[in-house]
Amino acid sequence: MSRYHLSKKLHVLWARRTMAAFVLATLLCAGAAATNWAGALYILTGADDSAIILDGTGTAPDFSSQMVDVSTGSGGCDITLTAGQSVTVRSGEGTVSAVSRKDTVSSLLSRLRVIPGPLDMVGVDVSGETVVITVASDLTYYDEVKEAVSCETVRVANPDLPQGTEQVVQEGSDGYRTSIYEVVWSNGQEISRQFVEELDSTAVDRIVEYGTAVKAQTVSGSDPLVSVNKNADGSGTLVFQSGATLNFSNAKTMTATAYTSGHDGVGTRTASGTTVQVGTVAVDKSVIPLGTRMFIVTSDGIVYGMAVAEDTGVRGNKVDLYYDTYQQCINFGRRSCTVYILE
Repeated sequence: MSRYHLSKKLHVLWARRTMAAFVLATLLCAGAAATNWAGALYILTGADDSAIILDGTGTAPDFSSQMVDVSTGSGGCDITLTAGQSVTVRSGEGTVSAVSRKDTVSSLLSRLRVIPGPLDMVGVDVSGETVVITVASDLTYYDEVKEAVSCETVRVANPDLPQGTEQVVQEGSDGYRTSIYEVVWSNGQEISRQFVEELDSTAVDRIVEYGTAVKAQTVSGSDPLVSVNKNADGSGTLVFQSGATLNFSNAKTMTATAYTSGHDGVGTRTASGTTVQVGTVAVDKSVIPLGTRMFIVTSDGIVYGMAVAEDTGVRGNKVDLYYDTYQQCINFGRRSCTVYILE
C-alpha cells in the first residue's frame, strides 16, 4: 500500500514527470482541513537523489521539473502520510518516532509539538521504509538533474605527426547529462550547489591529435665536418662548415667494411624492409639497434656521413657500409672508424 495519497487535482501534473523515488509519495492540496502552520519550506527527497522544493509561493505544483514551488497553508499543498506509516522526526529538540494517523506532515509536526521557526526548513526523506522528517535551519541533500552540456575538446599527443601540426580525428557534439549536485540550504535559502558527479552524458568529445615528432637532424654530404665537441659523459656535438650541428649521445670506435647489392648474395632489400642505398649500414643489432641514426668517419679521414642501421649480417663491434659499386667497396676495404650515435 502507498504511504501517501495523491489528490485528483494534482494527478495530471504528477504524470508529467515520473520519478522513481516518489512513486509512493503524494501531495494533497489543503482546503477545509488547512492548518495554521504555513511558514516553513519543504524539501522532499527520494532514493534516486531527486528533490522537490515546497515553499510558500501559493502556486500549484508543476512536476515538469524537479524543483517545485507550492505553499503549505490554506491556499497551497501539504504532504499527506498514509495511516500506519512509521515516521522519525529529527529537530533541535531531539528525535521522536511516531505513526501516522493519515496526517499531513504539518499536522503531524503540530501533534508532536514540533513547530518549525520562520527560517527553519522541513526535509522529508521518503527513500526508506520509515519516512524521516528533519526540521533544521541548515539542510544538505543531493539533487539529480538533467542539464544541457557542451562538448569538450580533448587533445591527444600523436608521435607520428610532425611537431607543430594537428588534426581533428573526431568531431564533437553537444548533448545532455544527468548530474548529481550537493545542495545546501540555510535559513530558507539555497546557499550552495556543488557538482558531485556525472552519471551519464550524450555529449561527444571533440578529439584533436597534435604532433610531437621532431624532424631528424641532418646535414648535406657536401658540408665538411670541421670540429667535434665532446662532453665528459661521452655525448657531444658535430660542427660543420655551414654552421649546422648534429648532437650525438655516444661515440663508438668500430671496424668498418663495405658491401653492395649483387655480390655475395646481397639483394636490394634490407632486414628492415627498406631498399639499400648509400647511407644504409649493416650492424649487429645487439650492439647497435636497428633504426639508429649515425654519422660515420674513418680514422684516416674518410667521411661516410649520415647513416641508418637498417640491415644485419655482421657480428660484434663492426659496421658494414653500403656503396653503389663493387669497386668502391674494394677501394674502401677494412678500416677503423668512429660511429657517432645521433640523438
